[in-house]
Amino acid sequence: MRLVIARCSVDYAGRLTAHLPSAPRLILVKADGSVSIHADDRAYKPLNWMSPPCTLKEGTGDEEGVWTVVNKAGEKLIITMEEILHDSSHELGVDPGLIKDGVEAHLQELLADRIETLGEGWSLIRREYMTAIGPVDILCRDAEGATVAVEIKRRGEIDGVEQLTRYLELLNRDPHLAPVRGIFAAQEIKPQARVLATDRGIGCQVLDYDALRGIQDDKLRLF
Repeated sequence: MRLVIARCSVDYAGRLTAHLPSAPRLILVKADGSVSIHADDRAYKPLNWMSPPCTLKEGTGDEEGVWTVVNKAGEKLIITMEEILHDSSHELGVDPGLIKDGVEAHLQELLADRIETLGEGWSLIRREYMTAIGPVDILCRDAEGATVAVEIKRRGEIDGVEQLTRYLELLNRDPHLAPVRGIFAAQEIKPQARVLATDRGIGCQVLDYDALRGIQDDKLRLF
């Protein structure tokens, strides 16, 4: 990972245009090729970013100090450096991934064992299906044979939807799996997370832990 702190302006040109005026910002260049620009006033969401696959070209000569990031759709993120305050690279290696708490891990195991509760004729492909950015909780097929990625949380919040969105973006590049749709599953799904999921075409599934364990009605509620 490369970390650059610089006074810079940023322009995005693609389906729309956006401009960030000059200010000190953190630029992250990750091993997967992604580039994101961050301010110091929010928890994790970048001001602008380019998801992989994309290429980064650092200008020389008259273009020195201009970074141009281009993705496969031809969209551009142009970062104009005015002053670089810090520039360092760090080898992080392979991340072991998020270790879920007992309830989430058990929900994943129960749902994988009873995948038909998502729908008649559904079948499991694999639990913990590995991608370049971590494992998808459950990868399965619906009754029509379409691929479905399921992300499981105890409490469903916006960051879980963002995580599933990143998985879907990667999975849909695999011609053997695409098209892949997503289901965000949790014991409780926050309203903001539900709105974001719906906007991105992701289904929401409320999980009843006791029902999955066979203590109560074994049907899941689909909203």
